[in-house]
Amino acid sequence: MSNELTDKAFWANYWESKKGLAFNVPPNHTFYKLLGQIINEHKLETAIELGGFPGYYTIFLKKYFGLNTTLFDYYIHQGVLKEVLNVNDLTKKDIEVIEGDLFNYQSQKQYDLVLSCGLIEHFNDTKDIIARHLPFLKPGGTLFITLPNFTGINGWVQRKYDKSNYEKHNISSMNPQLLAAYCKELGLKNIEAYYYGKFSTWLENREQQTGLVKAFIKALWLTGKIATKIIPVESKALSPYIVLKATK
Repeated sequence: MSNELTDKAFWANYWESKKGLAFNVPPNHTFYKLLGQIINEHKLETAIELGGFPGYYTIFLKKYFGLNTTLFDYYIHQGVLKEVLNVNDLTKKDIEVIEGDLFNYQSQKQYDLVLSCGLIEHFNDTKDIIARHLPFLKPGGTLFITLPNFTGINGWVQRKYDKSNYEKHNISSMNPQLLAAYCKELGLKNIEAYYYGKFSTWLENREQQTGLVKAFIKALWLTGKIATKIIPVESKALSPYIVLKATK
């Protein structure tokens, strides 16, 4: 893959070091409201999740909406995938799985919904990686992209306590106005780009942190949750995600 901030070795090490990957994907999985609205409004039947291993949204869309779903990723850890599917009472026969490179894969199919959650921020050329989604998308189909927001408080936490992970992200991509402009340049329609979610923060390397740091992050998380419950606001400073939606 070109212009990426990670490589296959990074992802192999990443997934092999993660614990608790095999869980039962709940009906209220992150972005469930947005995806439900899109599916019900457009009567979607097919979907592909790009860069989605271990396939939580592929599973979510299959389990709760009955879509014919496909998981596409540069790296598929077969053992982890089997465990995740088993916990969700699914097998590899229930979903299609493609291990491939977005930069040279020629899709033979197009889908009603093309989604990626936490993919585009790992590339330097944001417009280009968005464009790589489009060959998979049917005319009239929906593009749904989410990425973390590291430009506010959550980004400060990442930068201070997990700089190596922070540097694996293209922070300049985390700009709703810029994302919308790229989609317009690519000829997409009905474009929406915005900060999403009440306050949250996390650390990929939480288990390696000291007790003091863990306590601080927990206190920060709790304070932010209380504040945004009292004054519900989605903003650059507080929201943990950015959402991009458009149609082809």
